[in-house]
Amino acid sequence: MEKTCTLLVHFDKGTPALANEIKLALEGNDDAAKVEAMKTAVMLLLNGETLPQLFITIVRYVLPSEDHTVQKLLLDYLEIIDKTDSKGKILPEMILICQNLRNNLQHPNEYIRGVTLRFLCRLNETEIIEPLIPSILANLEHRHPFVRRNAILAIMAIYKLPQGDQLLIDAPEMIEKVLSTEADQAAKRNAFLMLFTCAQDRAVNYLLTHVDRVAEWGELLQMVVLDLIRKVCRANKGEKGKYIKIIISLLNVPSAAVIYECAGTLVSLSSAPTAIRAAANTYCQLLLSQSDNNVKLIILDRLNELKISHREIMVDMIMDVLRALSSPNHDIRRKTLDIVLDLITPRNINEVVLTLKKEVVKTQSGELEKDGEYRQMLIQAIHSCAIKFPEVASTVVHLLMDFLGDSNVASAMDVAVFVREIIETNPKLRVSIITRLLDTFYQIRSARVCSCALWIISEYCLSLSEVESGISTIKQCLGDLPFYKAPEEGDDNDSSKKSQQANSITVSSKRPAILADGTYATQSAASENVFSPPTVINTTLTSGNLRSLLLTGDFFLGAVVACTLTKLVLRLAEVQPSKSEVNKASTQVLLIIVSMLQLGQSSFLPHPIDNDSNDRIVLCIRLLCNPSEEVRKIWLQSCRESFVQMLADKQLRETEELKAKAQVSYAQPDDLIDFYHLKSRKGMSQLELEDEVQDDLKRATGEFVKEGDAANKLNRILQLTGFSDPVYAEAYVTVNHYDIVLDTNETFEFREKSLQVPLEFLGRHLRIALTYLY
Repeated sequence: MEKTCTLLVHFDKGTPALANEIKLALEGNDDAAKVEAMKTAVMLLLNGETLPQLFITIVRYVLPSEDHTVQKLLLDYLEIIDKTDSKGKILPEMILICQNLRNNLQHPNEYIRGVTLRFLCRLNETEIIEPLIPSILANLEHRHPFVRRNAILAIMAIYKLPQGDQLLIDAPEMIEKVLSTEADQAAKRNAFLMLFTCAQDRAVNYLLTHVDRVAEWGELLQMVVLDLIRKVCRANKGEKGKYIKIIISLLNVPSAAVIYECAGTLVSLSSAPTAIRAAANTYCQLLLSQSDNNVKLIILDRLNELKISHREIMVDMIMDVLRALSSPNHDIRRKTLDIVLDLITPRNINEVVLTLKKEVVKTQSGELEKDGEYRQMLIQAIHSCAIKFPEVASTVVHLLMDFLGDSNVASAMDVAVFVREIIETNPKLRVSIITRLLDTFYQIRSARVCSCALWIISEYCLSLSEVESGISTIKQCLGDLPFYKAPEEGDDNDSSKKSQQANSITVSSKRPAILADGTYATQSAASENVFSPPTVINTTLTSGNLRSLLLTGDFFLGAVVACTLTKLVLRLAEVQPSKSEVNKASTQVLLIIVSMLQLGQSSFLPHPIDNDSNDRIVLCIRLLCNPSEEVRKIWLQSCRESFVQMLADKQLRETEELKAKAQVSYAQPDDLIDFYHLKSRKGMSQLELEDEVQDDLKRATGEFVKEGDAANKLNRILQLTGFSDPVYAEAYVTVNHYDIVLDTNETFEFREKSLQVPLEFLGRHLRIALTYLY
């Protein structure tokens, strides 16, 4: 593309159609064949093919056609072809085209008139336009609004030409009269846009004259009014006071698009707290009233910008922003929580935490999909709040501990990590947390969460009652010993029954039994309990806990259980004055640890215990048999000191990251300008199309684009400018519903350092591409 092009259509290059085939199709009487032939001719011309022999055929057989599609394609063809010679003079055959255009402007069908007027908006040759001016002006009074609105656009385009003010000297006066009498909103908008673009003083005068009626105008005209206000106020900042009242009045119109633009205009024109607060309120109202998720994400981006530049005002709006959590979309919820967590202060922390607690409770109903993922986000948010403001930890920690047994392992693990950090940073809560943890420990179903909870029990059970309760809770969750019953020698006939009995032990915690009072319970399959006579334990106390996890072969958890019991016995020796009680507890723990070793070395499970877990369990046995003061100090003090140091390092690292982030410069003066590309999806497979849609969604929600995305873009690049132009640009377009995203990866090559590239040069090509998307 080595010259300015006003039409851009994607065309997959293949076997080009022969000019003779196109010519034969155009000479026929079949309108459908003519349509396909004209489309092919247009695409070939756009891709650099020269078809000079088709012009006469098109003049003879296409110009007389009454088919609307054929006539529209004819205008596209006329738009592409060269209309001047090498010296810049109009070609003689363009006289025929002028006559055809004049006939179209006087055609009885309003569609033909309208598309012809739209075509004239893209012509730059004054020799062709000048004879058509009387016909164009006559269409300003046409009965159909479609013709009138395009006639206004054509007059605006002609007036903007280098010599346009000579061709239409009194165009602003005519359009101003049309504006005062026009009833169609779209035509009125075009008329105001013409004055705004070509005669700004007249547009301002009309606006100030009808300032009381602006709220009654249509949405399209109101959008142009806001554009005018922004332009005028940026050029003359002293006139802001005249227009702020207009913007405030437009905040109450029913159009969401106008309200959104009003809020953006307020922010761009004024930094006064009243204006910023009005804009923030508007964004929050739109956040709740709009159902489209893309719109909500865009509004959240605007709120995030306000948070950065006007944090004090946004702090007062935090509860309004939190209402966006009612959306079922997790991207919206995540972005809302990110904004809110940066706005937390001692004044609003209680309200925020109360709202988050209510949302956590709502996730227990299970009515919504992915409740576990949403619960995990809420738990992480509450964790951040509790770290910043430790005084609120007491209000949330006990509620969150109910989710230690959550089926979502990630959510339950977040709760365990939260409890582990809070119990260290809030000494006043340690007793209540330990008590609640011991009460709810039986509910935990995940080995990872069990390991974290066991570590907390081993480190923070300090008093005699806590240590004894910790040992008792673990013993109860392990169930009766032994973990399995080996078959006796010589009992071959009953070997199958013994195997079934052994297997029943694995699931014994899930087998219901009916008690004498008619209630359900679970009985252990072991014949006797070493510690106490066989007892009936409620199903909820044993189902899916330590015993069942161990019987699935999780010996890493077994090693954690052994270390926990060892630490508890060592601490019991410090707080229990009775030596016999300590020896009794030590003996019972040794029996449990040995039973786990026997289970790991038996053929009862499909795989034996691993060496690392075996070594840790053996180390616990040796320590209990021969404890020393030095080893006792390592187990009871060093481990916790390391955890405290880890928390300090984590806090220091987060502080340094915040400082580094504050110093990052997001843009350098010499950085390349990035535009979004224009891209066609024609010929893409369904799988590729789905991948592109996912990438668009990721881009809209702020997520990173996958690594292969750049490589895929290179395969579908469209050239926008020529190699001889001062700026070389390649682009493609991404369309998602009604959103159009321009995405580019262009290279600017300036041949001279002093070369200045006009913005119109860059914008022209992008406007051309977008015009034909619609």
